[in-house]
Amino acid sequence: MTTTLKNTATLINVSLGNWEGVKKAENIAGWMLIFSACVDTLMSLDFTFNQGGFSLYIITAAHLILLPVLSIAVVVVGINTPVSDELKSKQISHNDETSSSQVMTSERAHEITSLLDSKIRQDRLYLDPELTLSKLTRKLGIPAKKISIAVNQVHEKNISKIINGYRIEHAKHSLDLSQDTITQIFMNSGFQTKSNFNREFSRVVGMTPSEYRKSKAQQSK
Repeated sequence: MTTTLKNTATLINVSLGNWEGVKKAENIAGWMLIFSACVDTLMSLDFTFNQGGFSLYIITAAHLILLPVLSIAVVVVGINTPVSDELKSKQISHNDETSSSQVMTSERAHEITSLLDSKIRQDRLYLDPELTLSKLTRKLGIPAKKISIAVNQVHEKNISKIINGYRIEHAKHSLDLSQDTITQIFMNSGFQTKSNFNREFSRVVGMTPSEYRKSKAQQSK
């Protein structure tokens, strides 16, 4: 699966547009823990064979690397996790843990994704820059894990990319029909940052928003 069930639990309150950045931060934090273990091993070897002669240098170098990287990772995860959803997410997580088997039939998976698509389009949920899996769970009344499993099974993508797909379509429509600036368009389409908008737009459309607008203008001549 594109997104594991463990990731679903940890990302449930993260804005869907920021999933990729948060996952990268978590991965970096994990590698830093491995690095820390290597430092401990190096320290043990230094005390065994050199009476700790290089321990001060090892600790100093490790802290210079670890502290900034871990601080950035914690900040990235922290600022993208809405505190207001914390208590509700605990109840959702509990419901998920007691939900039925993780294996889902194709019929049920398509039923869930159909309900998801209808709700997203009807309520234009993708325009909410703070949309999270937790919010989708409450609106659909379906556990987060089941939504994640269904989306991965049917679309072979995680829910973040699905939501960003709706946002890109909205942005393309605005680029076609309005004279709004690209900054106005990405903000009105549910994206939080221009860099994320440009990256996702290029991934989905194959060109930047500026290039897309220029190509459409040339086609209309």
